[in-house]
Amino acid sequence: MSDRSSTLGALEARIGHRFADRALLELALTHTSAVGNAAESYQRMEFLGDRVLALTVAGMVYRAYPQADEGELARRLNALVKRETCAEVARDLNLGEVVRLGSGEAQSGGRSKTAILGDIAEALIAAIHLDAGFETAAAFVERHWQERMISARGPLRDAKTTLQEWLQGRGLAAPTYRQVSRSGPDHDPLFTISVDIAGLEGALGTGRSKREAEQNAATSVLAREGLWKDADVRG
Repeated sequence: MSDRSSTLGALEARIGHRFADRALLELALTHTSAVGNAAESYQRMEFLGDRVLALTVAGMVYRAYPQADEGELARRLNALVKRETCAEVARDLNLGEVVRLGSGEAQSGGRSKTAILGDIAEALIAAIHLDAGFETAAAFVERHWQERMISARGPLRDAKTTLQEWLQGRGLAAPTYRQVSRSGPDHDPLFTISVDIAGLEGALGTGRSKREAEQNAATSVLAREGLWKDADVRG
């Protein structure tokens, strides 16, 4: 047995699923930098895995919090499917050790980058889904996200709304948001948004969408002002 085959076998044991088509697992672990072609990397799988993850987690929070309204359910969902949470799961499974990276990406610390690890976790969900169906993929998600759902301690209110209400309570004008930059390919953009506040220092936030970047900018202000603790921001 080759070293790579042995490594993938150990990963399957950690995942709790043995692939009928191991090529799917290999594809889920292949970064664009390793092949130079997005179509031969995990990018398409990441797209599918993101949807499988969201649907599964939506069902989990719906069942776990029968008294929660739509807004609370959405905030719980968003906290559980965000890139940082996916990266935590990837670290638990040591996915960074087995991902295929180009030499440049590997030398720049790609195996520990939150962005890459989060994407790999989603691609892995898609690989399981394609290999064994939705129920098997959902079971994987439940095993690795259930405890995070139960132990989540973060604020359940929207960061932008919380910031605006806090500013109004201090007699300050509502904050304004402006796009500072956009980078990355069209299918996977990264936005940087600035929140500007009259009479108070603003902050920057980044995200895959403008909305996510705005929320992260507002969160930075709330954390800096001591309104949300670090643990709350991670939640």
